[in-house]
Amino acid sequence: MHAEEKLTYETWPAEPEKSTLEAKNKFLGFWLFLGGETVLFASLFATYLALKDKVPNPGEAALAKDLFELPLTFVATMLLLTSSLTSVYAMYQMKNFQFKKMMLWLGITVLLGLGFLGLEVYEFNHYVHEYHHTFTSSAFGSAFYTLVGFHGGHVTFGLAWILTLMIRNAKRGLNLYNAPKFYVASLYWHFIDVVWVFIFTVVYLMGMVG
Repeated sequence: MHAEEKLTYETWPAEPEKSTLEAKNKFLGFWLFLGGETVLFASLFATYLALKDKVPNPGEAALAKDLFELPLTFVATMLLLTSSLTSVYAMYQMKNFQFKKMMLWLGITVLLGLGFLGLEVYEFNHYVHEYHHTFTSSAFGSAFYTLVGFHGGHVTFGLAWILTLMIRNAKRGLNLYNAPKFYVASLYWHFIDVVWVFIFTVVYLMGMVG
């Protein structure tokens, strides 16, 4: 079966994301890429833990327990985790050859991701103006903004990736050429969510308990 063949619900394969050799190659390349990303984030986590609360004047500069506000971070976390769930629904619809429903759930995923980014921008702005906690204010600030900001950059990239796929394929519908692209983008989004769970735990929860 070729990617350009006219497909219907009856002829749509059970695993469209793995039905061609090109799709399998995409998966292999993606997992290699993800391995490198995992090592990179692990390095950033290690750096953050080594530099946490390392400030020039501990008695004057804000420490982690002074900065973080759990309610705001919890709402941001719920938005991102919910977006992971909506992307699962999108892929479920893709596997069932329901293009419009897939696009709807992907659109909801994008909106939730934008909400998360909006809260993160607000959070950073709050730290800068209320506590003068900036990238250059201390080693702690550099480590924090690098780790959390780098993740925010990945969220931005993931949203751009999904939006590009949605726009490019809005009139094409589903086929065996673009199905693997949607699926890999969804896997990347799950990776971003998993990384955030670690950030929420290591940076925010552990930071608030000292």
